[in-house]
Amino acid sequence: MAKKKVLFECQHCGLTTPKWMGKCTNCGAWDSFVELNEHQQEVVKQTKSTTSSSAKAVSINDIVEEEVYRFSSLDDELDNVLGGGIVPGSLTLIGGSPGVGKSTLLLKVGSNIASTGKDVLYVTGEESAGQIKLRANRLKSNHDSLYLLSEIRLEQILVELEHRKYDFLIIDSIQTIYSENISSAPGSVTQVRQITFELMRIAKEKDIAIFIIGHITKEGSIAGPRVLEHMVDTVLYFEGDSSQELRILRGFKNRFGATSEIGVFEMKAEGLVSATDIASRFFNRNSSQSGSALTVIMEGSRPIILEVQALVSESHTPNAKRQATGFDNNRLNMLLALLERKLEIPLSGYDVFINITGGIKITETAADLAILAAIISSFRDRAISKETIFIGEVSLVGDVREVYALDARLKEARMQNITKALVSKKPLEKTSIKTFIVDEVTKLLEWY
Repeated sequence: MAKKKVLFECQHCGLTTPKWMGKCTNCGAWDSFVELNEHQQEVVKQTKSTTSSSAKAVSINDIVEEEVYRFSSLDDELDNVLGGGIVPGSLTLIGGSPGVGKSTLLLKVGSNIASTGKDVLYVTGEESAGQIKLRANRLKSNHDSLYLLSEIRLEQILVELEHRKYDFLIIDSIQTIYSENISSAPGSVTQVRQITFELMRIAKEKDIAIFIIGHITKEGSIAGPRVLEHMVDTVLYFEGDSSQELRILRGFKNRFGATSEIGVFEMKAEGLVSATDIASRFFNRNSSQSGSALTVIMEGSRPIILEVQALVSESHTPNAKRQATGFDNNRLNMLLALLERKLEIPLSGYDVFINITGGIKITETAADLAILAAIISSFRDRAISKETIFIGEVSLVGDVREVYALDARLKEARMQNITKALVSKKPLEKTSIKTFIVDEVTKLLEWY
């Protein structure tokens, strides 16, 4: 008799191994391996070979380029993140913390698409159809072409898709759906992998745009195996606290567009709506205070003015605290060391706290100059005018270097009545903003 093949799988990340292990070598989870039966092993083998093909290699010059068709979701911010609209036959995964507004947004989007005459199916595995109806009444999202299905069995969902031709499908959520052909529990790695594979096949075969909602783990990543994010076409993450009005939808993977764009939404009584005037949401126009400086960052093609806040206070402990919210803590330590070395500002005995208002996390270096200005302002207790912005990257040698899209940043600043700008290089386009050239950090003190 042939020896029975044994396979164990981690229920946190999906790693497979022929031997049981107490700790997963991939994700570090303890006691997470379970033995797979023969059918589950076939599912793993099938999904891992989805990209395999017997087709022969073809010269890239002989391949005909496929034209990507899109249709609008009637939500400007979502269309912006997706690269211009929804692509038929695409599979999109949306993740976010509980209560951030994933279900609310997709119900509203489904209603928008249904209003154009397209048939939309909203599948819920967490709520009843009556609960979805109550939310739809609040959002004013009732349309004849919007269909609700309270079901967690994949086979019944496939039957409904055969019964009527839908143009848009919403799955809420992928962790609650299960297949009767797999013995493992809903939300397990094997279930999520197989269901995602089936949804991907349906999306391509029937040319249906499918959006699926994924739960978030305590580490902030989408629950389930990493293959889930690899199989889908687009991965979007909601950022923001459920207690705040503004929420940010950021793209982390997009096979049909760029991943640098963001969508800004505002939670209102009628649900998540596109934030029309976000320019004034991230900085305070009130009187100037010490420890506050303005800068302009680029989120994709969109310039956003942010307020950088700094608090420098004398430390009462041997080790001074350095803490940043919305800014890289390691880069903050580098800038503080630069201040001590180049500007001879003694900060070793002071606690330094940095905060970026509005809940945005700065990932580019154009805000370095504003960080330094806010720290010096707080240290000297001297306020900076709200009509002044700081744009520039600071190097380890003390140079202030040019950033990209400077003209677009200054144009946005001019629209917000900014009159002065400290930059590393004179802008190419003429502007009414008075610019001060700061190519070294030492000139920042001269400006003060």
